[in-house]
Amino acid sequence: MTVQAAQKDLTPPSQNAYTTFITLVATLGGLLFGYDTAVISGAIGSVRTYFELSPAQMGWAASSALVGCIIGALMAGFMGNVLGRKRSLVIAALLFLVSAVGTALPELFTTFVIYRIIGGIGVGIASMLSPMYIAEVSPPHVRGRLVSYNQFAIIFGMLVVYFVNYHIAGQGDDQWNVNSGWRWMFGSEAIPAVLFLILLLVVPESPRWLAMKNRFDQAAGILSKIVGQQEAAREMDEIKASLKNDGNTKKASLKDLFRANLPTVLLIGISLSVLQQVTGINVFLYYAPEIFKQMGSKTDAALLQTIVVGAVNLVFTVIAILTVDRFGRKPLMMIGSIGMGICISAIGFAAYNNNTDVWLLTFVLGYIAFFALSLGPVTWVLLSEIYPNRVRSLALSIAVAAQWIANFGVSQTFPMLMENETLLRHFNGGFPFWVYGSMCLVSLWFNWKIVPETKGRTLEDMEKLWND
Repeated sequence: MTVQAAQKDLTPPSQNAYTTFITLVATLGGLLFGYDTAVISGAIGSVRTYFELSPAQMGWAASSALVGCIIGALMAGFMGNVLGRKRSLVIAALLFLVSAVGTALPELFTTFVIYRIIGGIGVGIASMLSPMYIAEVSPPHVRGRLVSYNQFAIIFGMLVVYFVNYHIAGQGDDQWNVNSGWRWMFGSEAIPAVLFLILLLVVPESPRWLAMKNRFDQAAGILSKIVGQQEAAREMDEIKASLKNDGNTKKASLKDLFRANLPTVLLIGISLSVLQQVTGINVFLYYAPEIFKQMGSKTDAALLQTIVVGAVNLVFTVIAILTVDRFGRKPLMMIGSIGMGICISAIGFAAYNNNTDVWLLTFVLGYIAFFALSLGPVTWVLLSEIYPNRVRSLALSIAVAAQWIANFGVSQTFPMLMENETLLRHFNGGFPFWVYGSMCLVSLWFNWKIVPETKGRTLEDMEKLWND
């Protein structure tokens, strides 16, 4: 075979298969993100009983992992720049494994919290680096869909753990679940963690990170496998020009985020992250079984209804994946904000009127569907796209950390708001849902007036957009 033949472009199906394989491996970070954050939903009742927790401690049991997520997201920017995207994800996989084993064994609540925080650090790293890695290896015309796969994996991880929790809870009575069942729920995470760790060893490093390290030949080789040699050459020229315009190819520093127009771009990313959380999604993802129990369901029925929530989440995430590159980012975000606001406000009125009829489940599922169609996957797509190459890792790290801070605030305060005697006397449980509904209106305005459309643009085009 001649050298020319050996260097011949891969056929488009081969390129697609290669890119899809890389994407699917990276999305295991998203799957573990979903698995780790949602496993608490089935275990929280038993954990509360086993450790005899107050409402505030119950909130801490659910939200302590989010402290780790904040730490991990802040670390991820530095790690992604220095170690690379791939090696940083390997570290995240190891943290998932340690947390899975550690949270299954403790006898003290403090020990349980420490291992939850360790797992949260892994989630924080993966939540920032998995979508960024996918964006950096994806062709522009399918980047929205491929990055959305990460959100699909997050939701799929949640759905899987809902099934796992339901199966484990069915192995014994309530007392068995209090003593042992919740331990098996947390320990089951070791299986996907090991799989993620093994598969990461066979995927390449991000070509854009390699270019930032002046390893242009390696970057070009990987891009050739993804988009073909001709398109790879064109993209390499754009990447080099982008890095040159940014000043140099050395590592970015925090001060680079405060030059020219970057503070505005950073603020948009932070706002997108915060609005995704303060609209209330994790109230249902973390506390769904407890909410359904308050509606009158028994433990097994509550866990089964939680599976339905996960299934709806998954189905509408698939719809978002199929439409985000066709209809664009802004329309989905605006439609989702409207639908979420209507549904969660209705849930608030039901709680206020102490109405727990079966129709209430329709609004819960409607809220989940609109979130999965919009703020769930599309926020991650936008965050992975809007930042210039040189500062993407640091800027995304800050935006994702802000997301986890908002997540922590919602998750920690929800049980306290729901059980606050003053609020119960005046609002009968409706208050927190109305707060989240008002945030949906803010999200609608923000996406309508502030967020740019990124559909079909290369990552380098986005830099030109901000400069213009």
